[in-house]
Amino acid sequence: MARQQERSGRRDTSLTPERIVETALRISDAEADLDRLTVRRLATELGVGTMTLYSYFRSKEEIFDGMADHVLGRMCLPAEPDAGPAEALRTVGHAFLAMMREHPTVVRLFSTRVTDSPTALRGAMETVLQRLVDAGIPGPLAVQSYGFLITYAIGFVSYQTPRQWGRDASPAGDEERRRRSHFYAALPIEQFPQVVRLADDVATLPADDQFEAGLEAYIASTLRTLGHTPTDA
Repeated sequence: MARQQERSGRRDTSLTPERIVETALRISDAEADLDRLTVRRLATELGVGTMTLYSYFRSKEEIFDGMADHVLGRMCLPAEPDAGPAEALRTVGHAFLAMMREHPTVVRLFSTRVTDSPTALRGAMETVLQRLVDAGIPGPLAVQSYGFLITYAIGFVSYQTPRQWGRDASPAGDEERRRRSHFYAALPIEQFPQVVRLADDVATLPADDQFEAGLEAYIASTLRTLGHTPTDA
C-alpha cells in the first residue's frame, strides 16, 4: 500500500497542465470522438484523482480550451517564403489539412466552440494572415482566403475521417474502394442513374485528389481576382 501511494505521489508531482492537455488530445484523437473524453477517464489515464485535475483546470470546458491552444498555437508553416499568392494559398491549405489530420479533435473543437486565446489566435490566425499578406494578397482578400481555407479543411477532414478508403494506399484500401464502387454500382439504376454510372468516381470522393482539386480551383479564382495570369500559379 505504501509503495502504491509512493508511486501515485510521483505521478502527481510530474503532473502539469501540458501533460493533461496532451493526454486529453491523445484520448480524443484515438477515439475520433470528443464526447468520449471525460474528466474521470482522463484522470484514470493519468493515474490521479479527478479532484487533482480540477486543481489545474476548473472545468472540462477549460480542458477543451487548453486542447485548442495546444493544437492551434503550434500550427506549422514552412519557414521558406512563398513564391507568390498561389504558393502561399497552397502552403496554408496544406498546413490546415495536416494540422487537422494530426489532431482530428480540433475539427470538433472548431465546430463547437469559439477560441479567443492569444496563443491560438497567433498560431492559427495572425501567422496565417501575415503569410498571405506577405505573398501579395491584400488584407481583406487574405481574410476571405483564410476563411475559405480553414472551413474547407474542416469540411474535408470531417468527410474523409470516417471514409479512410479514400486515403488508404494499402491493398486493404484498394479493396475497400473496390467494395464501395460495387456498392454504388449495385444501387437501383432507376433511382440512382448517375451514381451507378459514376460508381468508380463516387468511390474516390474522400481521396486527397478531391482536396487538391478544390484547393486549385480556389487558387485559380483568387488569381483572377488579383488580375494574375495562369502562369503566376
